[in-house]
Amino acid sequence: MKSLLHAGGALAFALAPLAQPLLAQEQRSAPAALPLEHGVPDALDTPWPGGPITLAIDASDTSRGVYRVSETIPLAPDTANLILQLPQWIPGHHAALGTIEELVDIRFLVDGQPIRWWRDPLEVFAFHLDLPSGAKSVVASFIHTAPLKASEASIAGRVSMTDEIIDLQWDRMSLYPAGHYVRQIRVRPSLVLPAGWGVASALDGKRQRPDANPGTQAIDWAETDYDTLVDSPVLAGVNFRREDLGAGVSLDIVADKPGDLAISREHLAAYRALVSEAQAAFGSHHFDHYDFLLGLSSKLGGIGLEHHRSSESTMDPKALVDWPGMDWDRNVLPHEFSHSWNGKFRRPDRLWTPDYRTPMQDNLLWVYEGQTQFWGLVLAARSGVQSREMVLGELANYAGLFSQWPGREWRSVEDTTLDPIIDARRPKPYPSLDRNEDYYTEGALVWLEADQIIREGTMGRKGLDDFAQRFFGIKDGDWGEVGYDFDEVVAGLKAVYPYDWARFLTTRFQTPGQPVPLAGIEKGGYHLVWRNEPNPFDAAKMASGKTLSLFHSLGIVLDKDGKVLSCRWDSPAFNAALVPGAKILAVSGVVYDPDTLKTAIAAAAGSAKPIELIIQRGDKVLPVAIAYRDGLRWPWLERATTPGKLSGDTTAGLDLLLASRR
Repeated sequence: MKSLLHAGGALAFALAPLAQPLLAQEQRSAPAALPLEHGVPDALDTPWPGGPITLAIDASDTSRGVYRVSETIPLAPDTANLILQLPQWIPGHHAALGTIEELVDIRFLVDGQPIRWWRDPLEVFAFHLDLPSGAKSVVASFIHTAPLKASEASIAGRVSMTDEIIDLQWDRMSLYPAGHYVRQIRVRPSLVLPAGWGVASALDGKRQRPDANPGTQAIDWAETDYDTLVDSPVLAGVNFRREDLGAGVSLDIVADKPGDLAISREHLAAYRALVSEAQAAFGSHHFDHYDFLLGLSSKLGGIGLEHHRSSESTMDPKALVDWPGMDWDRNVLPHEFSHSWNGKFRRPDRLWTPDYRTPMQDNLLWVYEGQTQFWGLVLAARSGVQSREMVLGELANYAGLFSQWPGREWRSVEDTTLDPIIDARRPKPYPSLDRNEDYYTEGALVWLEADQIIREGTMGRKGLDDFAQRFFGIKDGDWGEVGYDFDEVVAGLKAVYPYDWARFLTTRFQTPGQPVPLAGIEKGGYHLVWRNEPNPFDAAKMASGKTLSLFHSLGIVLDKDGKVLSCRWDSPAFNAALVPGAKILAVSGVVYDPDTLKTAIAAAAGSAKPIELIIQRGDKVLPVAIAYRDGLRWPWLERATTPGKLSGDTTAGLDLLLASRR
C-alpha cells in the first residue's frame, strides 16, 4: 500500500508541469468582435444631384503607357461628405475584377484646395472626402498605370496601350459617387490621343477639337449616363479601318501593322452576312447602332468582351488576311455580337446590378454564356465567318474533352458558373478534375441538344431559333435591359415545344455525374469518333500556339520544347507522374521532338512494350515508362452512316442547323 502511494505521488509530481499550460490557457485574453461599420451606402434609383460630371483622360503618352485622369464632380448645395468609388464588379467579367491597384497619385481638390481623404477600410474601392461648408465641386486627379507588356499583366489587368493601339475602358479610370444607380449619374467624357489616330466607340456625338499640346488630338462625346459610358469602350490606333456592315453596324479595326487591315471584299461579305444572320435568328435588334471594336495585335492584351452597342475583341494579327489559316480564331465576333441580345438586353435578373459595387450572382451563366456560345458557333457557320468544317471541329473538341473530364462526376455545370468569382481564371494544376468555366462549352452542347429535341418533336418545323425570337426578340429596337429567371427560360422553351424543360435543364446543368453530352450531336445525325490525326480546329489551334495536345492519348499538352503544360487526371501520363512542369528530354533514346513522340505513341499501339521517356522534373532527370497502347487519338464528328431521325427529308439535323437562313 505504501509503495502504491509513493508511486501515485511520483505520478502526480510528474504531471504537475502539464497543468501550467492548461491554467495559462484559461487565463488567455479573449477580445470580442467589433461590429462592422459599413460606410458606403447602397445605391438608390435617384439622380446624382450635383449635375453632370466632367471626365477628361489624356491617353497620349503611349511611350510610358499611362492614362492621366482629371474628373470634376459638381456638388449640390450643402453637400457635407462625398464617397467616390472605382467600379469593382464589372459587367461581362462576372466577378469583382476592378483594377484598383492600377490607380496611383490620387489627389482631391475642393474648389481648388487640397482636402483630406481616406479609403474605406471595408470597401477599398471607395474614397471618403470630408467637404467644407459651401463646397461647389471636387476635382479628382490620378494616373491609371496598366501593364506595359503581357508578362507584367495581373489577373485582372491587361495591356491596353501600345505604341500603335489604345483600348480604353472607362471603368478602369473613372470614379463615380456612391449611393445612386449608375444610370442616374450623368457624365461628359473627353479623351486626348496621339494626332492622326483613328477612333471608334459606341458613344454618341463624337467631336474632334484642337488640343493645346502638339502631336495630339482631343475627342469629346455627348453627355451620357455613367452606365452607358462604362459599356462603351474606345478603340483607337495609328492603323485604322472602318467598314459599314449594314443595319447600323460597323466593323472598326486597328492593327499593329497597316497590312493586317487588308481584309478582302469577299471576307467582308461574311461579316455583313453575320449581321443579317443574327437578325434573322433573333428576329430583332437591340441597339440604335453597333460597333465591332477589333484589335489585330500581338502586343495588346487579349480580350473578348460584350457590350450592348459594341463588342471589344482581339484576334491574331493575321486573322483577316490569312483567312483559311486563321479560321479557328474568328469565333469571337459572332459570340460577342450574340451577347447584344443574350446577356445585355435579356440578362439574368441577379446578374443585373444597379451599380458596380453590388455583387453579381452568376448561376444562370449557362444561359447567358452557354447559349451565346451555341449561337456564336451557329452564326459563324451560317455567315461564313468560320467554315462549317471548323465549327464541327470545335464541337468535336468540346465533346471529346467532356468524354474524359473526371470533374463532371462531382461538379455540376451550374457550379462552374461561380468560377469567375472563385478563381478568376487563375491557372489550375488539374483542370480536368477541378473543371473550368465549362458553362460555356458544355452549355453549348446542351443547348444543341435542346435545339434537336425541338426539331425532332416538331418534325423540323421549329428549333432554338424560335425560342430566340420569342425570348430575345421582344421589344424590337429597345436597348435597355430585361431580366429573366429559371422559370422564364422554362416557360419560353415550353411556348415553342411542350416538354419537361425544367427537368431537362435541372438535370443537365444543376446535377453532376451526367452522361457525356453527346445527345444533341447524335440527334443531329453525327457521332463522336476518334482518329489518329487532329480535326481542323485542334490542328489549327496547336499550330498557332506551337503546342502538341496529346490530351486524349497520353493525357498531356506540351509546349514547343516538350514541357508539360497540363495533364489529365488519372491519365497514363498522370499515373507515370508526368505532370505539369515536367519536361520530356528524350523518347526511346532519341532527343525529343513532337514527331518522334507521336511516332512512338503510334508504334506502341497494341504492343506490350511501354513508351520510354527521359524527363526532367526540377533538378532531377528521370526515366519514365508509360503503359499506353491505344495510339494517337483526336476527336472528330462523323456523319452517321444510318441517318438519324433528324437527318431525314422532313427534319433538320445539325447540317441544316448550321446552314444559312437568309
